Amino acid sequence: MSMNLDKPKALEIYESLTLIRRFEEECSAQYMQGFIRGFLHLYIGEEGVAVGAISGLAEDDYVVSHYRDHGHALARKLEPKSIMAELMGKSTGVSGGRGGSMHLFDVSKGFMGGYAIVGGQLPIAVGIGTAIEYQNNGRVVMCFFGDGAVNEGSFHEALNLASLWKLPIIFILENNLYGMGSHIDKTHATGHNLYLSADEYDIPAVQVDGMNVLKVMETARSAIERTRSGRGPTLIEANTYRFVGHSMADPGNYRIPKELAEWKTKDPITHFVNYALSQNIFGPDDIAVIDERVKEIVQDTVEFAKQSPEPEIESMHRDIYG
Repeated sequence: MSMNLDKPKALEIYESLTLIRRFEEECSAQYMQGFIRGFLHLYIGEEGVAVGAISGLAEDDYVVSHYRDHGHALARKLEPKSIMAELMGKSTGVSGGRGGSMHLFDVSKGFMGGYAIVGGQLPIAVGIGTAIEYQNNGRVVMCFFGDGAVNEGSFHEALNLASLWKLPIIFILENNLYGMGSHIDKTHATGHNLYLSADEYDIPAVQVDGMNVLKVMETARSAIERTRSGRGPTLIEANTYRFVGHSMADPGNYRIPKELAEWKTKDPITHFVNYALSQNIFGPDDIAVIDERVKEIVQDTVEFAKQSPEPEIESMHRDIYG
C-alpha cells in the first residue's frame, strides 16, 4: 500500500469496520425478535466500501445513500443509539422514528438520507451538487448506489447532467453482483464492468476491490481531490459482496454455497486485520480492547432504543412537503 497508515488511524478503521458488522448483526437479532419491523437490508460484507470511501470526506461534505444505508450512516459517524432507535421506530431516532431502516437522515453530519426507491438518490445528489456549484463553497457530495440502479433511467440522467455541469459528485457504485436475487450477468450487458457506463458521459471511472478498505480509501481520496478541484464528477465501481440475503425476507437460496464461501475468504475485516498484524501496525491486545468497546456500544444502542418513547401521533404531520 502506498498509503501511510499509522496505529491510531488503523485502529480507527478497524473500529469503524467492526462497529458496522456488529451493529448489523444485532439488527438481525432484534428483527427476529420483532423489535425492528418492516424492511431491513443489511450491509454485512460490504463494510470496506463505506469506511474506505467516506473516510476521505470533510465534515461539511455530503453523503447520499440507498436503502442499505446503516453502514454508510455509521461510517459517517451518526450516533449509533439514534440509528438503532430509528430502526425500532422510536422518537429518539435520527428521523424521529418515522423513517425507519431505509430513511436515515442527519443534516448535522451532511448525511442527506437513505432512499428506498432504486436510483432515487441519484437525482438528489445532482440537486445537492448543483447547490454546491451555485454557492461555490468547495464541498463535494458522495452518492452511493447499487448495481441494480445502473439499469434505471435516473442513473443515466444524473450522470449526464453531472458531466455537463461539472458537478462535484463522487458516484460510488457498490457492485455486490445481485440486484435482489438476479445475478448481474443476467441483468446488465457489461456484466462485471459497470464502470464503463460512465464513458458515455465523459466521466472518469475506475474499478476497485471493495473488500479491501485501504484500496477503497486510496481510490476515493484521489477522486475526492479531483472533484473538489473543480474537474467534475468521478465514478468508482467497488466490487463487493453481501454475506446475507437481499433483505431479512430473503434466504438467498439462489446463491451457491461455494460462491458465498469464496467471498467470505475476502472478508474486509479479516483482510484488514491480517494486513495490520503483518505490518506490526497494531496487535492482538489492541483488537481485544476495540472488540470489547464495540460490544458495549452496540449493547447500549439496543437498551437506549428499547427504552425510548414512541413518536407522538401528532408528529406524523411534521416535516411534510406540501
